[in-house]
Amino acid sequence: MVLRGLAKAKNFTLGPTAPLKSFSQNIKTVPDRNKLINISNEKHPLSNTIQNNKLYEYEKKTKRSFDNIVSTLKEIAYIQHNEDFLENAQEISQKNLGIDLPTHILDKSWVKPLDMRGLYAWCVFKQHEKFSDDFFKNDPLCGSSSSTEAKEFEKFLIDCGFHLLDITPCSDGRLAHTVAYVMRIPFSSVRRRSHAGALFDVENTVNRWIKTEHKRYREGLPNLASKDTRYLKIVTYHFSSVDPLHQGCAAHGSNDELAAQEGLNKLLAFKESVENSFCCGASVDLMLIGLDTDTDALKIHLNSKEGEISLEHTISTLDIYNSTINKSEESSEREICNLISKYPSENQLTGMEKFIYKIIKNNISQIDYVKTFHKGSYEDIGHAERFIGVGIGFKEVHLRNLTYFSHLDTVEEGAPDLDVGIKIFSGLNVSEDLPIPVVIRFDYSGKVPGAKERAIKDCDRVNNAISIRYKDLVEQGLLHTCLTIRDRDKTDSAQIISMSLDKKTKEAH
Repeated sequence: MVLRGLAKAKNFTLGPTAPLKSFSQNIKTVPDRNKLINISNEKHPLSNTIQNNKLYEYEKKTKRSFDNIVSTLKEIAYIQHNEDFLENAQEISQKNLGIDLPTHILDKSWVKPLDMRGLYAWCVFKQHEKFSDDFFKNDPLCGSSSSTEAKEFEKFLIDCGFHLLDITPCSDGRLAHTVAYVMRIPFSSVRRRSHAGALFDVENTVNRWIKTEHKRYREGLPNLASKDTRYLKIVTYHFSSVDPLHQGCAAHGSNDELAAQEGLNKLLAFKESVENSFCCGASVDLMLIGLDTDTDALKIHLNSKEGEISLEHTISTLDIYNSTINKSEESSEREICNLISKYPSENQLTGMEKFIYKIIKNNISQIDYVKTFHKGSYEDIGHAERFIGVGIGFKEVHLRNLTYFSHLDTVEEGAPDLDVGIKIFSGLNVSEDLPIPVVIRFDYSGKVPGAKERAIKDCDRVNNAISIRYKDLVEQGLLHTCLTIRDRDKTDSAQIISMSLDKKTKEAH
């Protein structure tokens, strides 16, 4: 899709991921990508080639379904005054996109120019619907709770001494694949909440911790409360190796040190809150990770001698990759063990060391993935998202630069993040006279009476607030919304309940 090129245009002012971003008109020239990693035809001995191929096919198929929209609509626009336009337009759409177009929009082409903005938004929403259906029905990432991969990982997590894994990445679309791709963790085994700058809400996280511990006491899930395991909270901030001064985390002004420090501050505040409220025996374990959004390599912060997370003591998976690519599998594994512990063998690792070892090994496959399919570094080093996701949910989104997240209960509460998303898409879409597609989602528990109806009301409430806040864009047809809900207790996909593009009912007089 031609719009994606805007993400790397040198003269394009990139939108931020949070309101502290200062804009710059001059974007540095991208350096030689060959210098970023060891570019060769060789695969790393620890890389999972079969898994990489499968993940790439999923990424390619999904993103193509969105990126084919513009070329398809151009083809349809060319024939809008021909005979049998409606039939031919639907045929083209089915052939290229696998979806039907709204007849109430196509029908008006004989009296006024075809509403291409409306058709574009419709196509994005329907492709999201297809994408969601495929994710929940076919489990293409092999990460559902019933999958072998999820069951094995949950057992591994308990063996490491953790009964729950809670990860907060930045809401930037370049981190949406953190769980399933970068860390290669089954999505159902992780509690994921994205926030701008990875600055999660401490009170809400404490409440989720309470629910987790309550379930252990009442139901013995995922293990008994008497077992000596902990709640592992991870913050994943991000930085850019290609353009560090402009493409780092905008919530922290592309200041990598600040991003790490603020992430650590949130982690410590969470731990202190739990210990102050429920005593030291109810403590949690913490982990701070940096993600290079250009290569998907990780910077893992290790503990200092005092046992606290160190901002200076880090290991780079990219450095490990480069230093071990020509070694044997056994030598590579031994080098990783020596970096994170005093033991040379994986079998001797315990607790956090065992967990870190797995993350490093998994990430080596992802570095190979980027090298093989993206020439070592992604071309879209900036924003190139396809739609904005607003509300609570989106469990199905695990692809880089597919969605800009704005997790919120109310627009007033989440206005700063949402405004940033609108700013980003003003550059990506509005500058090309295309609308901003916003998918509103509220997941609910079908076990709770009235929860579905409340989720629908939440969608309507947020939708109304968006239409007021961005009135000018809405009136110009430059912002469209799609309201969706999903029962989180089932494996069903998201359900569309309405769109701003729905056919208007004539008023009775």
